[in-house]
Amino acid sequence: MADHTSRTRRRGEELIKAIHDAVLEEVVAVGVGRLTMDGIGRRAATPRTTLYRRWSDPTEVLLDALYHQHPVEEPTPSADDLRGDLIRALRLMVDWALSPAGRAVAAILTDPKSVALISEALFDRVFADRGGTFTATVLHHYAAQGHFPTDRLTPVVTDIGEALVTKRLIDTGTPPTDEDLAAIVDQAILPALGLDPRA
Repeated sequence: MADHTSRTRRRGEELIKAIHDAVLEEVVAVGVGRLTMDGIGRRAATPRTTLYRRWSDPTEVLLDALYHQHPVEEPTPSADDLRGDLIRALRLMVDWALSPAGRAVAAILTDPKSVALISEALFDRVFADRGGTFTATVLHHYAAQGHFPTDRLTPVVTDIGEALVTKRLIDTGTPPTDEDLAAIVDQAILPALGLDPRA
């Protein structure tokens, strides 16, 4: 009884975090189509009326959780370490992919029913609003500083690092090492930009 009372008294950021954690667990368990305020509330030990005070439906709860738990790469302000920033961006992606938010996104994108229900909103309201892909943030920063022409940043170039990391995760089930990430940068991203990794 005491534990239930203490949970119902949560407020502010503590309560929001509990709800965000709960919806990420729930979507992995049931998918987007079966996501309900009741299910989220049970996992968060929070009445559904509390959820409705902030969100209109369970999809809104999910998108809010994914938005707030999606990391944004911050390139070196002086733009003098492209290779290092790209490796760090891919490491950030790997860490995110292994987090509850990353696992939730993987569950959504591998479930055709979930994709049909939420993929457009996921890309528009989470990925695009948070800067797109991880290496894209770095690449656009360096292009703006004149390190290479902006027209080299095609969709293939901006996605190649993330695509190779994702393939590694799918193929092996294990996260790539820092050496693996460096190889992706040196053998794929930098050459695609016309840059020599040894320079």
